[in-house]
Amino acid sequence: MALLLSLLMTLVVLSSGPGGSLGCELPQSHVLDSIQNLRLLGQMRRLSPLSCLKDRRDFRFPWQQVDGSQLQKIRVMSVHHEMVQQAFQLLLSERASAAWDKTLLDHVRTGLHQQLEHLESCLVQLVTEEDSAQSYGSASLEMKRYFQRIRLYLKEKKYSGCAWEVIRVEIMRSFSLSTTLQERVMNEDMGLP
Repeated sequence: MALLLSLLMTLVVLSSGPGGSLGCELPQSHVLDSIQNLRLLGQMRRLSPLSCLKDRRDFRFPWQQVDGSQLQKIRVMSVHHEMVQQAFQLLLSERASAAWDKTLLDHVRTGLHQQLEHLESCLVQLVTEEDSAQSYGSASLEMKRYFQRIRLYLKEKKYSGCAWEVIRVEIMRSFSLSTTLQERVMNEDMGLP
């Protein structure tokens, strides 16, 4: 519940206008889509995470893209965009359809697609300088590599139920990390610690 509250607060500030935004205005529905996607991902659990402890793996989340005292707005948006896009593509696979409840999965896919549309319109506004484009490309590449490790893991584990459970938890974790990152940037923009 604390994660959902943190996500809600972050996204409300992100979508509240120029003073608290990352340089673009996300619609209020972006907030609702994010909250709904986390709830749905939580509901998609088919196995107890405890029964899959032996299958856990460190996918090496690209911290270098999100670490530093002065985070660039474009980097934050590009990391979040690439994360949502890669999760969306992963969940579009036929194997994902076989692993989870189709109705829940369709709702998550729809919500992720809507978030992608919102984020893409923001990135168009933010990517105006060469430095920003370079930052976007670097962050995007690191996120692609991160999700490639996730895809290789699924293949290695032969798309087992536990492998999908580990991935479901990892996706929720990565979205939580992205929310924390967005909060840090917003606090910097507002001059807060």
